[in-house]
Amino acid sequence: MSSDKGMKRREFLKKAGVATVAASTVFAAPNVHAAPKKYKWKMVTTWPPHFPVLGEGADLLAQWIKEMSDGRLDITVYGGGELVPPLQAFDAVSQGMVEMGHGAAYYWAGKSPATQFFAAVPFGLNAQGLNSWIYGGGGQALWDELYAKFNLKSFLAGNTGVQMGGWFNREINSINDIKGLKMRIPGLGGKVIAKAGGTVVLSAGGEIYTNLERGVIDATEWVGPFHDYLMGFYKVAKFYYYPGWHEPGSGLECFVNKAKFDALPTDLQVIIETATMRSNIWMLSQFEAKNNLYLQKLINEHNVKLKMFPEDVLSKFKEYSDEVIAEVTAGDAMSKKVYESFSKFQKDVGAWAKISEVPYHKFSG
Repeated sequence: MSSDKGMKRREFLKKAGVATVAASTVFAAPNVHAAPKKYKWKMVTTWPPHFPVLGEGADLLAQWIKEMSDGRLDITVYGGGELVPPLQAFDAVSQGMVEMGHGAAYYWAGKSPATQFFAAVPFGLNAQGLNSWIYGGGGQALWDELYAKFNLKSFLAGNTGVQMGGWFNREINSINDIKGLKMRIPGLGGKVIAKAGGTVVLSAGGEIYTNLERGVIDATEWVGPFHDYLMGFYKVAKFYYYPGWHEPGSGLECFVNKAKFDALPTDLQVIIETATMRSNIWMLSQFEAKNNLYLQKLINEHNVKLKMFPEDVLSKFKEYSDEVIAEVTAGDAMSKKVYESFSKFQKDVGAWAKISEVPYHKFSG
């Protein structure tokens, strides 16, 4: 072996030895990872604790978020009145007292009238249409714009489907029968009843039965046969009217303090978004699967008098609805912006439904 070759071999072995030592040092170093940050949040709701379907939906939403995040985001749910009064949930989340809330956007009309369009519009979109507008028609961007003013971010987290017209202690034979009627009905539908001469009473869900029983109100709308049966309204009201002209597909929401949401890691943000979409589907499915079963129970077991609003009453409600929406949008720029998007979308999907669904339903039943 020449001296040159010997020198090259010694240099190679020296370098190889250094590399081996370095590699062994790396592999021998302890594999230390920082534990992922965990978040403990509170959710307040407008529903009584563990309220069937609605409150249960909030409970399940928190459970799913915890499971999907492997415990990194742990949310304690408080029913209405347990931490804050039901109708103060919006302020509690907006101000950062708690991180998350669950309710219906029309409860916050006093904060901004535009909130109502993200819950229910008389003679407006049904559940399928509302989902389509929010998820695919630009509705979510408008919702984000509106709620950002209140330091909030909101997501669809449920839907009742087409509701019933409500429970009444007297028959409605003409629009004149609405005059003097004291009715629990929120949102734009309440403004229609007021325009027809009724008195609108806004109360949380847990107070409705007692108010109806004691005569504080003469009528109430709520959801539909399944949930109305559980609420026991058949015990304190005689007449059950349809259709739910005022709420053809009422969206429920999970709203989050925007600063707290923006501070979350991206994966936890996506988990919240995904869990609310699951909740949205779950809740609508519960109502749709059980409404007819419980409607038959109400009629056959409790002798509830099922009645349809007279067509001239519905026509008058539609006329008043148009007037109410015109007044709201004329007085508030954000309401105008939101409703222009909503109404254009409704016309578009309505044109498609006349070709797709209306003929189908005519022959499928």
